[in-house]
Amino acid sequence: MKYICDICGWAYDEEQGCPEGGIAPGTKFEDLPDDFLCPLCFVRKGLFSQA
Repeated sequence: MKYICDICGWAYDEEQGCPEGGIAPGTKFEDLPDDFLCPLCFVRKGLFSQA
């Protein structure tokens, strides 16, 4: 599943995770820490939409 940042369009892909943010591949979006930030524009995960 993928989630898109509503502000800048960066995509979080659960299969890939976010290695630059220390998030392992296979990590579900709902399991991301509450303080997860978009690595491009630094908004919180509440501003992401399911793709």
